Amino acid sequence: MLTILGERHPDTCDGVTRRSFLKIGGLAMGGLALPQLLQAQQQAGGRPAHKSVIMIFLAGGPPHQDMWDLKPEAPSEIRGELRPIGTKVPGIQICELFPGMARIMDKLAIIRSMVGANGDHYAFQCLTGRDHRKGIQPKGGWPYIGSVLSKLEGSVSPAIPPAVGLSPRTAHRPWGDNGTPGCLGAAYAPFTPEGEEIKADMVLKDISLDRLRDRKSLLASFDQFRRQADASGAMDGLDSYQQQAMDVLTSSRLADAFDLSKEDPKTVARYGKGSDKFQDDGPWTRLDQFLMARRLVEAGARCVTLSFGRWDWHGRTFDRSRENFPMLDQGVTALVEDLHSRGLDKDVTVVVWGEFGRTPKINADGGRDHWPQVSCAMLAGGGMKTGKVIGATNRLGEYATERPVRFEEVFATLYHNLGINPHTTTIQDLAGRPHYLLDADDQPIRELL
Repeated sequence: MLTILGERHPDTCDGVTRRSFLKIGGLAMGGLALPQLLQAQQQAGGRPAHKSVIMIFLAGGPPHQDMWDLKPEAPSEIRGELRPIGTKVPGIQICELFPGMARIMDKLAIIRSMVGANGDHYAFQCLTGRDHRKGIQPKGGWPYIGSVLSKLEGSVSPAIPPAVGLSPRTAHRPWGDNGTPGCLGAAYAPFTPEGEEIKADMVLKDISLDRLRDRKSLLASFDQFRRQADASGAMDGLDSYQQQAMDVLTSSRLADAFDLSKEDPKTVARYGKGSDKFQDDGPWTRLDQFLMARRLVEAGARCVTLSFGRWDWHGRTFDRSRENFPMLDQGVTALVEDLHSRGLDKDVTVVVWGEFGRTPKINADGGRDHWPQVSCAMLAGGGMKTGKVIGATNRLGEYATERPVRFEEVFATLYHNLGINPHTTTIQDLAGRPHYLLDADDQPIRELL
């Protein structure tokens, strides 16, 4: 494979950097350029015969007390500059910069009492439901939820990858915020497309299908001895990638998925565009990711992850809030309303969260620092009972005082919505040992069922 990396940009406070990238998959010795990382065609008006998850990751740690758990009665060094507004659900207030969410609050559920974060700039907990510091991981590591669904459920359509990651990758962690297949192996890694440029590489470019198949056969003959000798499963993963490439090249549905002009212009405008540039110290604000996520789950994806913004605000919190909150509001509101209007709200679960919260007290630079003691999340769809707030924090937003919710409980809820029992379903690690998806005490959030 060939990986083309773009300009390096600063990212979070712990030195992790992001890079804009384009990964081109090749049928190895065949030499045919092809993106391994794909998006799918919209099936307009169609209802998927499968359940899906869309995870919106707010990388860096969003400020819970400035978003969905404001403290207007707290001292000024705690409450900050933003004010709460009422919502469609009486008694629920959120930040004034989220008027769209306020209007559709009956379709949303807010968790104000997320606990158990470890304080690292690491998407692992949000992607796996596990704390990498606790317990012994299976050989190969815990897989993220998209890889689990790929393994357990497989593809809805041969040409549609079951797990797609739209998040830009980090330089030091190749799987970035999209998740790793862990113990399941490379065959279940997410496909992670980025950029309009890859559309051109999805074209056969005067190579006939017969010639393409000949190249695949040639590659298979060269690799046969390695398959026989390989005991790690890596070759099986490579075979899976090659088969996916064949499916993509022989399907016109996939290239069409990148063409948002096929959408109703009013729908495109409702989602907005945002920006694919790294501005200031690194926000990534592609609003068309939200629309692409909806198109992907309609077409057959079981899990789509996307990263929106860069929320590691140790300074200028309120200036950045005024820049980023309205865009997040537009994207989430458009997505949730779109899912409802298309009859997808029972089949698609949306979760919006970050790796931890921020300090109650504003620092000397006008920012908030890391605060793993409590954070927030928002859920929608999945046939859940919405229009409610779960949990509460104390007067200063320091810790949970009511109904603390762990990451594992959110994952139990996601699996419940997907029709999977995480306490009876197992996956095998690289040593062949079975592991339950979650522990017995990790139960779905009862208030949402």
